[in-house]
Amino acid sequence: MLMKISIPKIVVSLFAVLLSLSVEAQNDSIEYEASAQMLLSKAGNTPFWIVSNNAGYYLTNSNMAIVGFGVTKKLSHPDKLFDYSFGLNGVALAEKNGVVASLREYYVNTRIWVFDLNLGQQIEHYGNQDETLSSGGYLFSANYAPIPKVFVGIKEFTPILFKNNFLEIKGGLSHGWFTDDVFVKNMLYHHKYAYARIGGNKSPVRFQYGFDHVAQWGGEIPGHGVQPTGIKDFINVFFLRSGNSTVAEEQINVGGNHIIAQSARLDATVAGFELAAYWQLLNEDKPVLPFWSAVNRYDGLWGLSVRNKQFPVIKGLLYEFLNTTDQNGPLHDKDGIVYGGADNYFNNYLYQSGWTHYGYTIGNPFITSPVFNKNAEISILNNRVQVHHFGLEGSIDGYNFKILNSYSKNYGTYGTPFSKTEKSAHLLVDVNKHFEKLWGLNIGLSVGADWSGYYGNNIGLLLKIKKQGLLLKY
Repeated sequence: MLMKISIPKIVVSLFAVLLSLSVEAQNDSIEYEASAQMLLSKAGNTPFWIVSNNAGYYLTNSNMAIVGFGVTKKLSHPDKLFDYSFGLNGVALAEKNGVVASLREYYVNTRIWVFDLNLGQQIEHYGNQDETLSSGGYLFSANYAPIPKVFVGIKEFTPILFKNNFLEIKGGLSHGWFTDDVFVKNMLYHHKYAYARIGGNKSPVRFQYGFDHVAQWGGEIPGHGVQPTGIKDFINVFFLRSGNSTVAEEQINVGGNHIIAQSARLDATVAGFELAAYWQLLNEDKPVLPFWSAVNRYDGLWGLSVRNKQFPVIKGLLYEFLNTTDQNGPLHDKDGIVYGGADNYFNNYLYQSGWTHYGYTIGNPFITSPVFNKNAEISILNNRVQVHHFGLEGSIDGYNFKILNSYSKNYGTYGTPFSKTEKSAHLLVDVNKHFEKLWGLNIGLSVGADWSGYYGNNIGLLLKIKKQGLLLKY
């Protein structure tokens, strides 16, 4: 599914205003990036780990060529009261059905003291998982094309009250617009989060805990008309209250499609090695209870990672286990008794494209994106999975490499289970190097392969050439 250019007018207006306010000279620089990519795959079926966690860039069933160009100004003055960044990134993709151009990112971010105001569409990292080796966060991954939004809050962990950064907090609120219109037109996006971290910069051990709340709401739903989006409706969404919708179920239940995630992480430094253990848990129904008491606590994403700066050959190792098979049990209700099970992760009876954007799952990609569906179904057909995922990265003589290897069991959904357990294995080997004498190019090659009755037996190659540099200093 190709991403179109569809930018809410309010974001364009705010983007222009904020950009005009952000051009005060601070001895800053603007950098550029130009890239060209070629993807070739057996029978045009793109391997899982080339499609997944790449911001919806690659199609699942076509060879393609991609050229891109972007400009970026980064945050560069952490010691000043005011700082700003911005970026613009566009691509043109050519494949068997033609050529399409799109804006992947356009954003302006400002920071006043510790507070951030972000406007636009930007690829970001949410959650406590490893940023480069993870299979993807439970609720948020790098799998989807970014959503245009307005964010206000404290984006990075910031110390409060105590010395030595013993207590740090971060959190924020986003309001955004889904632009894909797959099923519901003009659907709105809500996200808020709050995290705390204790330990400080002199402690070898740190612990963090936080929660995220997201909702899909509003929009024009086929068969149900335009849903209310006033201030009172926003407050209802914020506090998970029943809606003012004309849909009876929305008046009884919480208005919109809501998901809440809890995240916990423990970091420790031992003999120069950085160790991390993390756990993520979802709730699609009330009540929201702590990890150890949650009725679906057997589901979740568990991760262990080891990193070091002493031996660059192996920089990072990771293991993750993802289980989504419980979902509070197989029954939601029977014979008038409500059991509260069959959560049907990331699907919703009204917002039928579910927790996806342009057909790509916003959460962990092993909850299979609709772009992999065989008959153009728009909902998620496989959300009961068990996954063992391994990651490795390092560098040899300037050749940076990353290896991902995953094994999954796929069961479909409680409502429509697969006739048999579908087992899958997925491999990615990615190598890249900077060649200073070759016009300063970065050249990379990714090889992906699948062995799967569900995703198919696939092999593919992705060649990447990138040039980065200074565009302007002011």
